[in-house]
Amino acid sequence: MKTVFRNSVFAIAFILTSIIFVNCDQKTAIKENKMSIIAAESPLDYTVKQEVITRNPLVFITGFDKGKENYYENARAFFEEKGFEIVEDQYSIEEIINWLNRNASKNYYGEIHIVNKSNPFKGMTLETVVKGEKVTIETLRNNITRGTLPILQESVNANSKIIFHANGLGENKELMTTFKDAFCADELPSIIASPYFSVFDGEFTKHYLAKPHYVFYPTAHSPGKVDLSKEIARKYPEEKDINWLEALNNEEERFVGEAYTTQFTIPIKFELDYHNSDDEVPTFENQEEIIDFIQQQELLIAEVEELNIPIEKYRWTYRMKNSILIITAKATGLVVLKPLIKPYGELQYIQPDTNNKRLYALK
Repeated sequence: MKTVFRNSVFAIAFILTSIIFVNCDQKTAIKENKMSIIAAESPLDYTVKQEVITRNPLVFITGFDKGKENYYENARAFFEEKGFEIVEDQYSIEEIINWLNRNASKNYYGEIHIVNKSNPFKGMTLETVVKGEKVTIETLRNNITRGTLPILQESVNANSKIIFHANGLGENKELMTTFKDAFCADELPSIIASPYFSVFDGEFTKHYLAKPHYVFYPTAHSPGKVDLSKEIARKYPEEKDINWLEALNNEEERFVGEAYTTQFTIPIKFELDYHNSDDEVPTFENQEEIIDFIQQQELLIAEVEELNIPIEKYRWTYRMKNSILIITAKATGLVVLKPLIKPYGELQYIQPDTNNKRLYALK
């Protein structure tokens, strides 16, 4: 009798244990639901919130000044005065990621500033990998796909910000998305850049943003400031507060908010090898014939159009080197910069606040 009873007890225990295991997930879900209901009904929050401590902001100075330029020097001085950590001699995405990995600590990175002198037409001077191609959507994507860029270790989180000070970068949404892939981590940091020009060490403030307006002409063949002022006025009819002729003749800001002009050149170079080609090597009598030739070459005209500058705004030349036809071109760009000023009260600059979505794009 005792044996039967003992066996019955074991059988019942086995059945109960089986039921418990079978319904483990269900009970967990029920328990979680009950806890959720209790939490919802309770007016008190007993959760202990852990404060997230981030590191002090750091700044990568990714280039060096040439000749009379002082862009990087001014940016360095501005961020040093704010007490940010300055990182020098890192001229590529590869070096930046490696530096972040080598210097990781128990605290996440907070603000990571990357200073790179650029404009939407010349592109960035930042390299993809050491001594590699300059950063574009294509070169950066190719390096990500090939796995030649290092992986960013878990030193950033969703609160980390990678802030680019690269003129006009915020307009290039696709490149910003590619940067987000390049700085991929378990928790993705924000990629931030402004569509405006970032100006350091201005006459009246150490840092401000300015709206760019462009006009172009073939290098060494300027039509003159009067004609250029009429052209840029037609291009930006919504700008009623800028005297274009004065702005084109003004090289610096003489009072708060005054428009002024800087210039740059955009070079193009094509090399066509006719050594093993059945095509006849072309010769050209003038600019128009070079332009006609380029427009008939699908790959060449696509590269020109990508820069979004009319082909006639370049000064075209050509020469032969053995069997290679070398075609070069240069356009001069004038950019009229209008500092962003508050639309009310006294003349004051709008502060470059990276949290302001009107001033900075976010990815």
